Amino acid sequence: MNRPKLSPPQPSGTIEQLPMGPSTRSGHLIDVSSGMRTFRPVIDAEKCVNCLRCFLVCPDGTIDKSGDILEIDYDYCKGCGVCAKACKVEAITMIKEADA
Repeated sequence: MNRPKLSPPQPSGTIEQLPMGPSTRSGHLIDVSSGMRTFRPVIDAEKCVNCLRCFLVCPDGTIDKSGDILEIDYDYCKGCGVCAKACKVEAITMIKEADA
């Protein structure tokens, strides 16, 4: 049996070559959320320190950092809560969709 030869991993040259943030920009997703979200994230601008951790971990790229404050595009947010878990200063809270 011929097995492929493994080559050692190649380190990236500089940090600029590593991907930063989601793979799509906010609002660029193909489908609007199907309405099955039960909780949605809300950013408290007073607590937010703009560390962009939430922006980097959002799997759908729904957090927009182009303005002075971070904004969430609720049309595409599925309410997974990853951003709230990643926020170290607890500036993002998950609120029940019917209450929001």
